[in-house]
Amino acid sequence: MTHGETHGANAELPRELLVRMHELMLKGRVLEERLITMWRQGDGYFWIGGPGEEAFNVPLGLLVKKGSGLDHDYLHLHYRSSATLLAMGADPVDSMRQMKNTARDPYSGGRNFVGHYSVRKWNVVPVSSPIEVQFSMAPGTALAQKRHGGDAITIVQGGDAGTAEADFYAGLLWSSRKGNELPVLLVVANNQWGISTAYDGQHPATTRIADLGRAFGMPSAVIDGNDPETSYRALTEAMGYVRRERKPYLVEVMVSRLRGHSSATGAAFVKSEHDCLALFEEKLIARGYGTREGFDAMRAQLTAEYLEASKRVIAEPQPEPSSIWNHVFADKNLVGGR
Repeated sequence: MTHGETHGANAELPRELLVRMHELMLKGRVLEERLITMWRQGDGYFWIGGPGEEAFNVPLGLLVKKGSGLDHDYLHLHYRSSATLLAMGADPVDSMRQMKNTARDPYSGGRNFVGHYSVRKWNVVPVSSPIEVQFSMAPGTALAQKRHGGDAITIVQGGDAGTAEADFYAGLLWSSRKGNELPVLLVVANNQWGISTAYDGQHPATTRIADLGRAFGMPSAVIDGNDPETSYRALTEAMGYVRRERKPYLVEVMVSRLRGHSSATGAAFVKSEHDCLALFEEKLIARGYGTREGFDAMRAQLTAEYLEASKRVIAEPQPEPSSIWNHVFADKNLVGGR
């Protein structure tokens, strides 16, 4: 594949895979809608998530070599990766627990924002709020994987605005040093916005983010992230290259931002954006893989299930004050008022 090639939908994937991807995309969308409702009802302090990115995030989760340790992929994700976790097998109820900050939240024990995942058994490195710091951490796990051997890779994902941060360039540099290249798939989800700043206002007019790979000697591609078939094939190719060559690969994924940046901007549905789920459902209906009535029934059932689940979560206890010292690196005797 040549540098900067944009993948098109050339070959149809198996029906079973397409139906499975739709199911996961729908679960991811309905989950985000439930989380937004919880925030609006006062059952959460803040919402940020990935409505509009499901067509890419689901294929990514399905293609991950899931497990613990250096023989499995490491994931340095960002706070819009809920559909990736669902595709890997995460329980959607646990995202509600993190939204409500209950003691049973398995990702942070009720101590972090929603969407800030951390799953040791799947090598999901803790998601942090500061943008793009994951790109400077990812070469660490990739270096360990290269020394260990095998075909496991490191996957790091962030947004387009974060590529203005030095951490992003640190990730590019440390992944691509001549003779010391690392098995890293670098993913930039480009939704054309940096909070309230449009993409065109902060990036060179003639440059795509994927073009930055050229300066670091790595292959790159622009992917239509609103098409799960395109995303699945492009990811298969990119991940195959990194596994085989043990070298980095940069992908720029064009996605939508259907609910604004976060609850800070109201989380209202943006009708002018492309809705990857609606587009995919139209395609499946045209191929005879589903019906409008069937998809609407699936959505209604999931909406009802997640509503009932959220009611149970809201009744769960909050973390005890003493648990604030759990799962931290510093000894509690060394932090604040001995």
